[in-house]
This record gives sequence, C-alpha cells and structure tokens, in this order.
Amino acid sequence: MPRDLRILVTGGGTGGHTVPAFATIDAIKSLLSEKYVDIRPIFLYVGSQAGLESRIAVEAKVDFVSIATGKLRRSSNPLKMLNISNLRDACKVPIGFLQAIKIVRKFKPDVVFSTGGYVSVPAVFAANVLKKPVLMHEQTVQIGLANRWSAKVAQRVALSYAESANELPVETRKKTFVTGGVVREIVVHGDASKARARFNFGGPLADLPIVYVTGGAQGSALINQAILDSLPDLLQKCCIIHQCGRQKSATVQDEVRLLSARANLPAELQRRYAVSAFIGDEIGDVYAACSLIVGRSGAGTVSEACAVGRAALLIPLVPTGGDEQTKNAQRLEKIGAAETIKQSELTGAVLLTKVTKLLSEPEHLKQMGESARSLASPNAAFTLAKAIVDLGLNN
Repeated sequence: MPRDLRILVTGGGTGGHTVPAFATIDAIKSLLSEKYVDIRPIFLYVGSQAGLESRIAVEAKVDFVSIATGKLRRSSNPLKMLNISNLRDACKVPIGFLQAIKIVRKFKPDVVFSTGGYVSVPAVFAANVLKKPVLMHEQTVQIGLANRWSAKVAQRVALSYAESANELPVETRKKTFVTGGVVREIVVHGDASKARARFNFGGPLADLPIVYVTGGAQGSALINQAILDSLPDLLQKCCIIHQCGRQKSATVQDEVRLLSARANLPAELQRRYAVSAFIGDEIGDVYAACSLIVGRSGAGTVSEACAVGRAALLIPLVPTGGDEQTKNAQRLEKIGAAETIKQSELTGAVLLTKVTKLLSEPEHLKQMGESARSLASPNAAFTLAKAIVDLGLNN
C-alpha cells in the first residue's frame, strides 16, 4: 500500500523565498514519481496571506494556510528600530507561533521545508517544539536573519553558495550542504523564436537585441522610472521586454505610466517595447531571446541569470539592514558575469549609457553569459528534493 509523505513547506514574502519553494515542490513530485512510486506526497504551504506565496499556491494547486507574521525593520540606529511598525509586528509573532503550533500538530508533517522570510520562523520553531525535522534553504550569499534563527534548530541547512557557511556558528556548519541556486524547470527550457513571436519582435525587428528588464515580482519603482526617463533613446538600440511588477499599488501606477509612455512613442518605437506587470510561463522564452538582463540582484534573478547563461546589469536593492543583494551582485561581477549600478546613482541617463555600451559589444555579452553559466547549478532543485525526501522518510 502506498505511503503518504507529509511535507509542510514554509517561506515567502518575496519571489526569492517563494519561487524556489514551489520549484522544489515540483522537483519532489518528479522525484517520487520516478524513484519512489509507492510514496505519495501531501503538501501544505504555510505563509502570509499578503505574500506572493498565497497567489502562487492557488495557481500551483497546493493547499495553503496563512498565519500572522511580523517583520523586523533593521537599522544601524537602535532607536530607529523602536518604531510603531516594528512594535506592531512584534505583537504578531506570538500569535503566528501559536497558529503554527496548531497547524503543525494537526497536519503532522514528516518533514518541514523552509525557504526563509519572516513568515517561516513561527512554523520552523513550532516544528522544533513538536519534534518534527526541519530542512531550510538559503538562496543568497548572505544568510538572512530569519534563516539564521532557523538554522539553529534545523536538522539540515542547505546553501546556494559554499562560502555562506562561514556566516554560521561552527556547530551549525556541520549541518550544511550545498545545492546551488534553485530555479524552475520552465526557466531553462525556453524558445527564443516563441518570445519574438509573442511580443511581435520578428520581421524588421529580428536583428535587434532584446533587453529583459525586471524589478522582480513586486517591481522596482526606481528601475521603472529609469526606463521611463530613457525609453525613446533606449529603443533606438534594442527591443525591450519590461516586467514592471504587480504587487504594490505604486507599481500598478507604474504600469499605467509606462503604457502611456509607450502610446506616445512613434509607431516604429512602440513596436520595440513590451511592458507587462508580470511575466508568467513565457519567462523561459524571454530568457532564451534576450541578450541582456537588467534588474535587481535578488536570489531569483541572479540564480536564473546563471541558469540561462545571460549577461546582467544589476542594480542591488540597498535595504535598511543587511546588504545581501550587493553581495549577490558582487559575486557575479567578480567573475565578469555582470556589471552593476549603485541604487543611489541610478538615473535614466546612467542606465542608457551602460546598456548602450554593453549592447555595442555582443561578443563581450556572450562571454559574460558564459561566465554566469559557470555558476549555475542545474540539479539544485533535485538535490534539495532528495534531501527533503530522505529526511522525511527517515524521521
């Protein structure tokens, strides 16, 4: 008789935490169908209702339950941390923990898989209290605060980069193993001709390079503005596929502004610019067609750029506390796979200059792409899936 393997998955808030989680869920399903045909996986995703994970869970047909969650807004000035938002969110933490205890007790997971983000902490610590094994995965070079906490109680700690282990206490390093960055299968199996057909970049535009601009799932108001400020001149050099984001009210306005700007362009330039709040299953085709990626340097963008072997122009997000995106970008820049623009220096003019220079050197772009591919980990999702399954089966 088939055995059920109950897997509780948690993590979210951004695409960097959420996308690898669902990519790993898919990898677990594939692994079990190929190697463990007598085992049936049952998933439950614990996240935030306001996070990206709630929407993706519905699309992926994965059972989802939300809990209360709070975010610690860090600052180098301790007094600034005593703000209303931090105090309000601090009150949510014990509520989320009690909710997580109830969920874990009812679901009875064989294993808990966490990809980080503040929403993951209550579920991980609830699992620890109820003696359920935890495997956590860190996507970035710099280990996030939530994952630093989770690593203390996890049975296994998966890392995208070997050097990340140096940020953990010696006793925790013994639990680590390296998978590489996890990306969706759909990302690496694209068809450039399909992207050109979808966005009408064929015919007289067939010889123009394509630049893919992305601020991540939530979008980036700064990148959107830089594109807006440089749009007519940029389009003299290339075609652009622009994902402007759809999670925040500001980016909804950005989509309207960008579409309005497109409508005011000469007809021949309008054809060269495609703007959308979100790029879905066509993302693999977009990557296959583009010569250059322009975007933030979150875990998802960096891992995908490496997986598809594409040059990148990165604008790291500099938050109040921590600076993982800068470290992600520096890792690619060090091997010649990317160039960067500091967030404080990003303008339409600077973006135009950088993109124009890169596009004028197609052989250099190819070399950058090959350098990026050297950091790819094509089997990361399946390595992670195997570790999760093994931990669950041996529980």
